Amino acid sequence: MKKKNICIFVFILIFALGIICSLYLLNSEHGDTVNIIQNGEIIYTIDLSASEDRKIEVEYQGRKNIIQIYNHQICVSDADCPDQTCMKTGYLKSGTIPIVCLPNKLIISYTDDSEVK
Repeated sequence: MKKKNICIFVFILIFALGIICSLYLLNSEHGDTVNIIQNGEIIYTIDLSASEDRKIEVEYQGRKNIIQIYNHQICVSDADCPDQTCMKTGYLKSGTIPIVCLPNKLIISYTDDSEVK
């Protein structure tokens, strides 16, 4: 019986640590600078805190993504890709989870402000 209690305690402890680590990663601090990367190359670096509301059209092999900057946030508002996962992601919130459009080879992610030249 004691072994069973110890196993349950260890399982609960590991589970709790997993939740705490996940919350930390999702809410990790990030700056206001965003890189828009296509096919491995940075095509835009944008400071969201200083950027005006606008739309950016990015094309890849005849398909388009419309990237919207609104109220100092960024998202993909329209896309020609089949699954539309990039649009379903919504606004970029986390410093660890980017917006990704695999068919159009597009990544939108926060960057460390010290990397910007």
